[in-house]
Amino acid sequence: MLGRTLAVGLKFSAADLFEAPILKELTSKIHFQRRPSVPEVISVQATGSQPPLFFVPTGSGDCSYVLSLVEEMDVDCPIYALPWPPFKQVCPPTLEGIAAEVILAIRESQPRGPYRFAGYSSGAILAYAIAQHLLSLDEAVSFIALIDVALPANPSSISPTQKVREVLLNSFESLDDERFEILERFVGQSSIAQLLEKAQQIGAMPLDRDLHNDVLMYEKIAQFQRALDSYKVPSLPVEIHQFYANGPLLSRRARPRRNSMSPEASSPMRGWDRVLSEATIHTIPVPGDHMTMMDVPENRRALARQLSTALNRSLTTKASNRPVNPGQVQSRRIDFRSPG
Repeated sequence: MLGRTLAVGLKFSAADLFEAPILKELTSKIHFQRRPSVPEVISVQATGSQPPLFFVPTGSGDCSYVLSLVEEMDVDCPIYALPWPPFKQVCPPTLEGIAAEVILAIRESQPRGPYRFAGYSSGAILAYAIAQHLLSLDEAVSFIALIDVALPANPSSISPTQKVREVLLNSFESLDDERFEILERFVGQSSIAQLLEKAQQIGAMPLDRDLHNDVLMYEKIAQFQRALDSYKVPSLPVEIHQFYANGPLLSRRARPRRNSMSPEASSPMRGWDRVLSEATIHTIPVPGDHMTMMDVPENRRALARQLSTALNRSLTTKASNRPVNPGQVQSRRIDFRSPG
């Protein structure tokens, strides 16, 4: 019997119980089967002597911003981009549930902390939720970079679906005025699928394009937005670096931007001082607006330099983000309800 494998879903023999009676020694002999549903991280920079940096996707599930940003960074660490998990694993989707799924992928690359994260736009809120979950597991989180994300004081009255329709409409800003106005009139009374079909009918999208994947993508964005709207942002024992765009958000159409209408959008702390003490928030200005800080090469280079400096400096200062028990997380919370 000693040579046989115990049928408990873990691969170790009964003899190991005698050879390694201490659980910490036994864990080195345990091999967990990887869950097929766990998404794999994307390796952007494979090597480095420092702990990895994990970039979180935006509120639209996009990690493409990471590639060009990392090209301009000067850091000695592996860098990974995290994908969204399959939302069907979290029903209904909550930010805490999504964070828990993403952590399974993170631990494939880094089993133990200290962990370091960066997120852009509303994806930065997911980075914060990931940190929250890791801290509750007694893991250390030593660095959190939030790239231009605000915490509005008041809940939004706009539904998640309407927010996503606005995001979709904004993607057609390069259209001529006549066709854009058609879509603008249509956006308030249509589903995501109907809006995409209308865009195809007026020549804004190729007629032979299969819209199925586009519909699924925007519906997933709406699911993420619902999770974001219901998330109660806790006060954690962490420091954050807020890289904020110091220019106004401009639109070729001069349409009102709901994200820019809140006072938090013009504050360097972006409203995070309602959740964290000012001493734990490091604000770093970046040229450009919310979009051009990433899209314009010279702005992106400035962001990459500032991010690299903060990341490297964090290793030389005393870590303030120690592992805590779930009961140690402060109870002060706010509702986060903001467009993408």
